[in-house]
Amino acid sequence: MTTSTASPTTKNPLIAFGRDIASYSEIKPEHIAPAISHLLKQAQAAVERATSSSTPCTWQELVEPLEDATEALSRSWGVISHLNSVADSKELREAHGAMLPEVTAFFSSLGQNLALYEKFKALSLSATFARLSSAQQRVIQNSLRDFQLGGAELSEQDKPRFSQIQDEQALLSKAFSDHVLDATDGFVHVINNESELAGLPADAIAAAADTAKQKELTGWAFTLHFPSYYPVMQYSENRALRKLMYQAYITRASELAPQFANGKLDWDNTENMLAQLRLRDEEARMLGFPNYAALSLAPKMANSVTEVDQFLSDIAKKAKPFTQKDWDELQEFARISLKLEGGIEPWDIAFCSEKLKQARYAFSENELKQYFPLPKVLEGLFGVIQTLFAVKITPADLPTWHADVQSFCVRNHDGEILAYFYLDPYARSGKRGGAWMDDARGRRELPDGSTQLPVAYLVCNFAPPVSIDGKLHQPTITHDDVITLFHESGHGLHHLLTQVGALGVSGINGVEWDAVELPSQFMENFCWEWEVLETMTSHVETGNPLPKDLFDKMLAAKNFQNGLATLRQIVFSLLDWRLHSTFNAQDAKATGVLELSRKIASEFNVIAQPEISRWPNTFSHIFAGGYSAGYYSYKWAEVLSADAYSAFEEAAKLTGSVLDVETGARYKQEILAVGGSRPAAESFKAFRGREPQIDALLRHGGLVQS
Repeated sequence: MTTSTASPTTKNPLIAFGRDIASYSEIKPEHIAPAISHLLKQAQAAVERATSSSTPCTWQELVEPLEDATEALSRSWGVISHLNSVADSKELREAHGAMLPEVTAFFSSLGQNLALYEKFKALSLSATFARLSSAQQRVIQNSLRDFQLGGAELSEQDKPRFSQIQDEQALLSKAFSDHVLDATDGFVHVINNESELAGLPADAIAAAADTAKQKELTGWAFTLHFPSYYPVMQYSENRALRKLMYQAYITRASELAPQFANGKLDWDNTENMLAQLRLRDEEARMLGFPNYAALSLAPKMANSVTEVDQFLSDIAKKAKPFTQKDWDELQEFARISLKLEGGIEPWDIAFCSEKLKQARYAFSENELKQYFPLPKVLEGLFGVIQTLFAVKITPADLPTWHADVQSFCVRNHDGEILAYFYLDPYARSGKRGGAWMDDARGRRELPDGSTQLPVAYLVCNFAPPVSIDGKLHQPTITHDDVITLFHESGHGLHHLLTQVGALGVSGINGVEWDAVELPSQFMENFCWEWEVLETMTSHVETGNPLPKDLFDKMLAAKNFQNGLATLRQIVFSLLDWRLHSTFNAQDAKATGVLELSRKIASEFNVIAQPEISRWPNTFSHIFAGGYSAGYYSYKWAEVLSADAYSAFEEAAKLTGSVLDVETGARYKQEILAVGGSRPAAESFKAFRGREPQIDALLRHGGLVQS
C-alpha cells in the first residue's frame, strides 16, 4: 500500500484556492481523495453544528455557515468534474470515480436530514424570516422543497434505500458518460488514397492529416469527434466513407458498435439506460409521485405531465406539414439532380441537404465558414454584449487547464470587475463532446460585506486551427458554430450578470429547468442580424466582411429544412418525456428504450428511424447530463426566448437597431440580474408585460403559412 504525498492541508491545490480560482495545472489525481475527504469532514461538521439545539434558526447562524462548508466541497468537486470533462485521463477518471460515491452519499444524506429540515422550517416560520431579503426567502423556500424531494420526510426504514438509489444513479450516469467518450475517442478511420477525400474542404483534409500525425499514423485519420465526423457527412463524395462513418457514429456505445467499428468500442449502454430508468421510477414512487416526469416538474414552470406531452405533440402537428414538404423536396432533388442510386440512405441526408442548399441558395456552408474566423466572431459577440448590457469584456490572466483556454473579465463602465469567464473552444482527445456552460463560482454576498464574484466555464468543440501548405491558418467556424457560441454565452450572461447576493438563487442557480434555456436561445437571434454580422465577419484570406448578397442568401436559407430539425428535436423530447412518464422500465426488455424511440419516430417524424440506429445509447443529456425528464425545456424555453427577442424587433422598428440599449437594459434588469430569485414566469412578465405567446417562435422558424 502506497501513501499519497498530498495531504489535506492548504498545500493541496484542491483546498488551497479557497474562494479564489483553482490552479488547474497543479491538480493531480492523487490530490483528489485527501482533499475531498478533508472537505467532506468539514461539511459534515457544519451540518452537525447546524442541527445542534444550541444553533439559532437565523440566516447568519444557520444558513451561512452551512453554505460556507458545502460550497467549499461543491466547488472543489466541481473543479474535479470539470477536469474530468475537458482533460480526461485514466488516472483522473479513477480518482474521480473513487470519491463519487462518498460525495453523492453526503449530498443525499443532506437532503434526507430531518433535523436540518426542521431547522429550515423553523426559520421559515420565525419572525426573522420576514426581515430577510426576497432572494434569501426564496433560498429557504427552495430548500424546504428540496428537502421534501430529497427524502427528508421518508421513514427511517426507507432512507437507506433512497440514499442507495442516489449512489447507484451517480455511478451509472458517470459510466454512461465514460462509455460515450471512450467510444468516441476509440474509433479512427485512416485513408491513404487521396482520391477517397473527394469533396472534402481543404481545412477538413488538413485536420485529418494533423490527426493522423498526432496518432503517429500515415495518411488522413478521421474520428467520431464532431468536427472530424460531420464534414465527411456533409461534403464527402465518397458514399462508402459516409456510410462507414455514419454506422460507426450511430452505433456508439451499443451492442452493434463492434460490428461497425472493426471489433472495437465495446462500451454498451443498453442495460445502463434501463437501470437508470428503473432507479428513477423507484425514487419517484418513494416520494409519492406516479412517475419520474411528475417528480421532475416539482421545481419547473410546467404544471403537469399531460401539459408537457400536449405541448410537444401540438408543436409536432404544426411542424409536420412543413417537414413532409422538406423531405419530399430532398428526395426529389436526390433522385433527379444527384441521380442517387437506390434513393436517400441515412448517411446521404446531410450530403444531399448541403447540395440542395447550394443549388437553391447558391452558397455552401464551407464558403460561408471562411467569413467567420473565431477571433473576429468573439469580437462581434463581445460587441453585442457590451452594447446591450453596458459592460466591458477584457482579457484576464486566470490559471487554465490547457494552452488553448482563454480567460476574460467582465467590467462595468467604471472599470469595476463584475465577473470572470473561461472559453475552451476546441475539440481534442479526452474532452467530452458538445458545448456547455457551467458554474465555476457563484455570486455571493459574504458575511464580511464583500462580494464573491461569479466565474463561468464556456466550453465548445470547434475545429482547431490547422496547417495548410505549411501555413497555420486562424481557426474558422461554421455559422452553426457561431450560433452555438452565442447560445452558451447566453447561459454565461445569466450567470455572470446576476445582481443577487444569495448563492442558492444567484445566476443560473434556482432557475426553473424549463426556463434556464431562455437567455441562451435568446442570444442566438443576433446571429441572423445584418448589423451584427457585418461587424463580426472577415474573410480568412482577404479580410473582407461578409457580402450583403451572401447574407441575403443565408437569411433566405435560415429556415431551410427547419421542419426536419424541429421534428428531430420533438422526437428527442418525447422519448425523454415518455421514458419518464408512461414507459414501464421495471418490466421492460433490453430493447425497450430503442423500441420506444422507433415508435415515437414513426408517429411524429416523417423519416423512419434507421434499423441500425442506436442513438438513445449516446443520449447523454438525459442519461449523464441532468436533462432527464427535462429535454422538453429546449422547446419550452424557445417559446419564451423568441417572444423576448420580439421586444427587440419591436424596438428596432422605432430606433432602427435590434441592439436597442433601453430594451437591453430592461432585459438585463428583469431577466439576467434577478437569476433564480423569483419565478421565471414573473421575470418574463416583468420584461414583456404579459404572458408568453408562441407566435414569435412559429414565425421565426418559418412554421406559419405565408
